[in-house]
Amino acid sequence: MELYDFAFAEKLEKMIASYRGRDFLSMNDLTGEEIEEVLDLASELKIRQKKGISTPILKGKTLAMIFSKNSTRTRVSFEVGMVQLGGYPLFITATDSQLSRGEPIADTARVLSRMVDGIMIRTYSHSEVEELAHYADVPVINGLTDYEHPCQIMADLLTIKEHKGQLRGLKVAWVGDGNNVCHSLMIGAAKVGMEVAVATPPGYEPDQKVSLIAQKETSRWGTKLLLTHDPVEAVTGADVVVTDVWASMGQEAESAERVKVFQPYQVNGELVSHAKQDFIFLHCLPAHRGEEVTPEVIDGEHSVVFAEAENRLHAQKAILTLLLG
Repeated sequence: MELYDFAFAEKLEKMIASYRGRDFLSMNDLTGEEIEEVLDLASELKIRQKKGISTPILKGKTLAMIFSKNSTRTRVSFEVGMVQLGGYPLFITATDSQLSRGEPIADTARVLSRMVDGIMIRTYSHSEVEELAHYADVPVINGLTDYEHPCQIMADLLTIKEHKGQLRGLKVAWVGDGNNVCHSLMIGAAKVGMEVAVATPPGYEPDQKVSLIAQKETSRWGTKLLLTHDPVEAVTGADVVVTDVWASMGQEAESAERVKVFQPYQVNGELVSHAKQDFIFLHCLPAHRGEEVTPEVIDGEHSVVFAEAENRLHAQKAILTLLLG
């Protein structure tokens, strides 16, 4: 059929009713049950897309996409996702808009709310995204901030579920900087019943507020949250091993120092030998081979980084469907 079938339409309508108009700024905006529900929809949309079934759920809808940071996966996945859902993506850079000339975020939110159906923003300060959401009358989606990267973790959880068949009870190990991706992973994985282990150098630990949220969620499930400075301790027995670059965008001046500090936290063959034999490796990309991860790991048989990158598209289509539908 050109349009989705009636059973699918009825199912969607029930789901959308509880999500429509909400913002997605943090993994903490969703319950564990809601995360699973979004992932199930992402899987269904992915299957339909692979079969060539048109699903124009957002026909006539426009998504404003504001970028203050460079992007490959975020831009392409949101643009393609909107097109596949029948909508229109509007690409806006901070330098091309009045934001670069000092227009208040509150005014931008109010103006865009009168012209578009949703806003995705990829920027530095998390407080900017929160302010945008506060003043906007349409859903706001966090495409990345220095504090969180929730869309990435929805894709990561979808990838883990595809390759492992489940989420609950699995152990995920993060090795490296306690950064934005780490924050979202800790919250998201804990909410769906995974055991979470995080290894960072001293002074680079995740934010305490995030740790408290993750601790509360793991306690609810009866699982564990491990915060350590020992990467071997974190990776031992892990089903999933995850890392990221040592210096994120905006931290280039710290790069040389960070290379020295993080060298013992490189994900290499010796480190992953402590994980389960069938572990999978994730990285949000772009990767610096030879720094945070060696080629033998990221290009090896356990790596699923390109499936993970593709799943940005499918996870975000589910988010867009539920919030803008």
